[in-house]
Amino acid sequence: MAMKIQRKYNNENIMAQDYNENARKWLEGDFDQETKMKVLELRNNDPAGFEDAFYKTLEFGTGGLRGIMGVGTNRMNKYTVGMATQGLANYILKKVSGDDIRVCISYDSRNNSKQFAKITADIFSANGLHVFIFDNLRPTPELSYSIRKMGAVAGVMVTASHNPKEYNGYKVYWSDGAQIVPPVDQEIIDEVNKITDPSQVMFEKKEHCGEVELMGKDMDDAYISDILSLTLSPEAREKHKDLKIVYTPLHGAGVRIVPEALKRLGFENIIHVPEQDVSDGNFPTVVSPNPEEPAAMKMALEMADKKGADIVMASDPDADRLGIAVRDNDGKLVRFNGNQTGSMLTYYILTRWKELGKLDSTKYIAKTIVTTELIAEIGRSFGVKCYDVLTGFKYIEEVVRENEGKGEFICGGEESYGFNVGEFVRDKDAPVACIMVAECAAWAAEQGLTLYQLLQRIYSEYGYRKESLVSLVRKGISGAEEIQKIMADLRQNPPTEIVGSKVVKVIDYNEPEKTGLQRSNVLQFFNEAGDIVSVRPSGTEPKIKFYFGAKGPDADAKLKALEAQFIK
Repeated sequence: MAMKIQRKYNNENIMAQDYNENARKWLEGDFDQETKMKVLELRNNDPAGFEDAFYKTLEFGTGGLRGIMGVGTNRMNKYTVGMATQGLANYILKKVSGDDIRVCISYDSRNNSKQFAKITADIFSANGLHVFIFDNLRPTPELSYSIRKMGAVAGVMVTASHNPKEYNGYKVYWSDGAQIVPPVDQEIIDEVNKITDPSQVMFEKKEHCGEVELMGKDMDDAYISDILSLTLSPEAREKHKDLKIVYTPLHGAGVRIVPEALKRLGFENIIHVPEQDVSDGNFPTVVSPNPEEPAAMKMALEMADKKGADIVMASDPDADRLGIAVRDNDGKLVRFNGNQTGSMLTYYILTRWKELGKLDSTKYIAKTIVTTELIAEIGRSFGVKCYDVLTGFKYIEEVVRENEGKGEFICGGEESYGFNVGEFVRDKDAPVACIMVAECAAWAAEQGLTLYQLLQRIYSEYGYRKESLVSLVRKGISGAEEIQKIMADLRQNPPTEIVGSKVVKVIDYNEPEKTGLQRSNVLQFFNEAGDIVSVRPSGTEPKIKFYFGAKGPDADAKLKALEAQFIK
């Protein structure tokens, strides 16, 4: 029997809805016949899936929408996308006046991404907005770039980033080209929540529609030209233009932009993985299109060994995250994690900025609170301020916005394989990370070093650090309750020691009055030895994440001990 139950989910109070009643509204309401048939099929053949599809409404959160595709109130489909778009359009029209209110739209290779993007464009147009939409899939960072280039008030990227194939999502950007942050995010959420039925959505264009224009090669050329202007070592690139680089887009949106940018930078040996150049939302050659997962890079690594390549690069479906692999001292390909890549690039960029006389007190870098402290240490050694922000690249870009006219953003990164350089793009940017990794390799080669050896030099200078991430997947209502309990237990009974070293500091980011940052459901524990444990529920997936950071020559052994202590 269906029940209404008060539950906690992601640290917020949400009423678990009567899923049978929600489904009845879809069966009897103004929904297309195909949708109704799928609802009936789900109800008859998959009771658990039926409950999950209708037990709540897919939440429009601080970043937009993300969820499993399918019919139902708790799924990504044309109706939930349509209602979100109408709410966003209503907000834009409340906040912005004028005859030419512009919005930009892009999408990745996921199933239904193009359809959701078209629905979004049609609804914006029906509401009188001037729409610029890419003519084919494009990376998230290019969407961010296009917003500022076109003078748009907002943008939408249809993507679920690195999530599995059954997911899709809808990321909202504001006029600065960055994802929405407080107070704009909550104001948009309030407007979206007012749209409770598809009948409130202007799905079809009428008399006074906004124009819909395509963006394509011209925007590509402008974007590539601007990110190439950020490079720092032309002489080294010229001497080492024969570096062999394997690049794979993992069936995603980087397929054209990244190879073209590397080619224009002067690198002549860009090796493809042909099977993964195919844009396919089923991601047929990988279990998960996430470069953080070792298996995702398997084919690229095999291609690199076959061709004798120096570097392997892999971007996720919307090309905002980058994973790399390099040759170690034995010639074996080893993967760098996001912390290692971010630390290496920060060291390279700051070194070159110093050599070129570009550093002064107005320049700064940034990282998230769960990202390695090594980046901050590198920044301090160069006399550069490092901002520590909440998890999510949008908070790095919030710092950029707040410092406009006062300081210049050099670069910033997060442990989850995100990095950006400069201010052209206001999000993590795999194409710019690719060109910087390639240039860094050329610069290192000029000094007789590989990228692996460069990282070892950094460790020898700043001390060895190693990080790991463990994600516990807890699906459904019961999973959400379990995640809540884990966080509650850690708050009530925090550890007094970590791997034998006394805990000297605990930070609860639910206490903004103490952190100086916005409220966030994150806990951090610091011990005397310099080890750090951070715990946070994911905002986009049914996971709770444990971030372990160990310092010292025994860091690798410490990581195993940390996991044993915290993962039960």
